[in-house]
This record gives sequence, C-alpha cells and structure tokens, in this order.
Amino acid sequence: MYKTNFDFVVDKAKAVTKPIRVAIAGADAENILLGAFRAADDGFVELILVGDEQKITTMLKDLSLTSKKYSIVSVPEGGNVVQAAIDLVKAGKADALMRGNTQTRDFLLPIVDKKNDLIYKDRLLTQVTMVKMPDYGRVLAFSDVTLIPEPDMNQRKKIIKNMVGMFEALGYEHPNIALLAMVEKPMFHMVDTVEAQTLVHEHSEKPIANCELVGPIAYDLIISKEAARLKGYDCPLCGEFDGVVAPNLLTANILVKTLQMHGHASSCGVIIGAKIPIAITSRSDSAEQAYLSLAVCAALPELEE
Repeated sequence: MYKTNFDFVVDKAKAVTKPIRVAIAGADAENILLGAFRAADDGFVELILVGDEQKITTMLKDLSLTSKKYSIVSVPEGGNVVQAAIDLVKAGKADALMRGNTQTRDFLLPIVDKKNDLIYKDRLLTQVTMVKMPDYGRVLAFSDVTLIPEPDMNQRKKIIKNMVGMFEALGYEHPNIALLAMVEKPMFHMVDTVEAQTLVHEHSEKPIANCELVGPIAYDLIISKEAARLKGYDCPLCGEFDGVVAPNLLTANILVKTLQMHGHASSCGVIIGAKIPIAITSRSDSAEQAYLSLAVCAALPELEE
C-alpha cells in the first residue's frame, strides 16, 4: 500500500521497543541538533554527540538544549569525527550513524573503508531520499542522490534492490518503480534509455526485486496521469509511482534539491546497503528533515545480507 505522507514512518519509529543509539559525526550543526533532539524527545533515539566538545556545548547552550539527555564524545581539533563515530559502532556503543557538520566526502569515505566492515559483501551502498510534495498524492523516493556518479547496469539493478528493500522494510507490499529518462522511447544515442529498456525486459523475465518496473520514462509521465493522456502514453502507473531511479547522481541530486527549494517538498535521506542505519542530510536541510531521517533509521529493521 502506498503512503501519502511521512506519518507512517514516524508512527513506526515511535513504536520501537528500544531507541537506537545514534552517533552524530560533527554534532555542531544547528538544524541537525534540533531535529535529533526532537527525535530523542519522541523516544526513538538516544544521542551521542561526536566532535569538538566546546563547539557542541556552546551550540547546545544557544539552542537551550543543555537540559536534555545526551552524551558527548570529544574529538580533538583536526581529528576524524566520522571515524570516531564509527569506532563507537564497532565497540557496540552506538547502533546508527548520522552526518552532522562534515563534508559529504569526509562522511562517506570512512563508511566505505573496508577496514570498518560496515558494508555487506556484494551489496552496493546507495542513498535514498524520500520526498513528499504538496501536489503529488504519495511519498516518492529518489536514488541515487549522493553516492554513485554514473551507475552501470549492474549498479542500477542494485540501486533498485536497495530501494525496494527499504520500501518492504517500511511496510510497502509491491512498490512501483520508474527508471527516469529524458524521453520514454529508447534512443541509441541516449545510453540510459537503452539500458532502462533492457532492465525492464530482464525484470519481466526474472524480477530484479518485488516491484513493478517501468522505463525509460520522462518525469512528467511519472508524476501525472494527465501528461500521459495528452502524450498518448499508455501506462496505468503514471501518477502512481513510489520510487524513481535516476540515470546518474547529478540528475537525482539536482531534481531533489529543486523539489526541496522550489517545490516546498519535505524530505529525508538514508543510506541503504550498510550493516547499520545511516542518516544523511545536507547541512542546509531543515530540522524536520533531520528528524524524519532519524525516524526512517529507527523504523528500519535490520536489513540482512
């Protein structure tokens, strides 16, 4: 069953029997802290603030959060706050990671470092952003928004599997997934359109995941039944998609940020494919986005290899 808003994620997170312990790497980030403490107040996370203790303490004081429950792991200036957060996970002192005041590259590199053993064998680490737009009747997920610059055919299959796995873990039964392209007809000079057609054909022969898969398909057709009618595009799933797999990172990233900045969309981001939940938001994201990302992490049961 499709979801119309993020209430289902929040309700699922609030229903957990034990809060997850979240290590925030570089916790001196205003909106991250505001969203994280709201999640803590709602009972589904416990907070471990990792980074420069003086900066964190000053920010907590400025935000009137010092009376809340939390712990601080101090990292000396110039130290690797992400590795320090990961070390807490490896020591059994944290259950999940969250990006704070760190560059995306600095946050991701220790996560993919084999010595940290955070990724399941033969799994691809991908990022999924779930978006709720005012004028679309359901939550819509986009991938990959952060990690894979130019996914090949095999990587796109794994992106689909990761997205569908996330949907299933959140209670979806058979999500509708679109393979985004500029046009809906395969063209030899647009490799992604040919690959999308091939993926759909292979999926019909042997399902990549438990989902409906359509592509190549343009964005207006993904979103609107009326656009499909006007274009004469015969697909009953138009206007009813749950997930969008983009042809490359640039497309997904720009599309999501455009929806956030100009379409007034609420959203949350998580990394799928790791052994632990990982919340990833931009430092310019709202406290609501941080809160929702943690809600997804808390709502996700452990995804097996």
